[in-house]
Amino acid sequence: MTDAPSNNATAPAESRFSAAGRATYELALRLGGLFVAIILVGIVFQAMNNAFLNTDVIISLLRSMSSVAIMGLGLTLVVVGGEIDLSVGAMYGLAANSLAVMWILNGVSVYLAIPLAIGIGAVVGLFNGVLVTFAKIPAFVVTLGSYNLLYGISLYISHAGTFNPVYPPEGIEIDAGQLKFFQALTEQIGGHKMSIEVFWMVLFALIVAFLLHRSLFGFRLMAIGGNPIAGRLARLPVRRYKIIAFVLAGMLSAAAGTLDFSFIQTAQPDLGLSSTFPVFAAVIIGGASLAGGKGTVIGTLGGALLLAELQTGLALLTLGPHAQQLFLGFVTIGAVALDLLLTKLRARSNS
Repeated sequence: MTDAPSNNATAPAESRFSAAGRATYELALRLGGLFVAIILVGIVFQAMNNAFLNTDVIISLLRSMSSVAIMGLGLTLVVVGGEIDLSVGAMYGLAANSLAVMWILNGVSVYLAIPLAIGIGAVVGLFNGVLVTFAKIPAFVVTLGSYNLLYGISLYISHAGTFNPVYPPEGIEIDAGQLKFFQALTEQIGGHKMSIEVFWMVLFALIVAFLLHRSLFGFRLMAIGGNPIAGRLARLPVRRYKIIAFVLAGMLSAAAGTLDFSFIQTAQPDLGLSSTFPVFAAVIIGGASLAGGKGTVIGTLGGALLLAELQTGLALLTLGPHAQQLFLGFVTIGAVALDLLLTKLRARSNS
């Protein structure tokens, strides 16, 4: 009589352990495959061009991955929550153009213009999140519409012009101290000229890693993305958490646009429009699931690194920009196909 309750009590624990074990195994397999791919691609490109593993090339590769990685960190939060945001590239461009218009054309101090530009990202994220969670419009539709809206706003406020704070329009003077501060955001330091933008990427990654993997917010967001119906039954604040994820994605995209504007010193209306799908690819390659509930910071960074590695290697081989787009397309389709396959296999094993 006393043994039966003990056996029943251990069954759920064993089930939970086996489920957790399967999830850990899948994650290790996915990340392990990603980093093996990064190593193999590096070896192949080095064999084809011995300048690939040059220190200067590696530093350039790290800088080129930083903006995709920063935007990808925000998109990871949205995808983990079971949604999608296709407006990140346009938000990147709007932040840079808004900053340029406020600072260069209208004389707003750069110390104020930068937080205002990032604040615009928060407002756009709030707009997307509210339409998705309250109006029940699919996130794909909302954020695809936002992508075009944001590009239109960039065209309008910039009058389709290009801005460079080093060479401002005639009759406008940029304060030297403000210009120096702005350039210092991504200043190149050390003997090999490592951009500070890489350290911004690491800082943002640490913050998002804490939020996603070490906080109640991250635990609940994964639970909501993995099973939103169960989340509602458990009285989790589903709408609030999804909106926060969209807001953080908007802010991180705006931060990436601001940092890249600082580095390249140029803002134009179409800036960042081509970044949306590399960011999406980096997140999915990194192991985030389109079904929601799964995603890691280290995976997103690895996905961004692999894409930057492919881009840099193909550029060194001078195969042309079409080759980069072809590889991006194949890699994105492959990553999504793998995600869908793993989701189906997981569903079958649980049924």
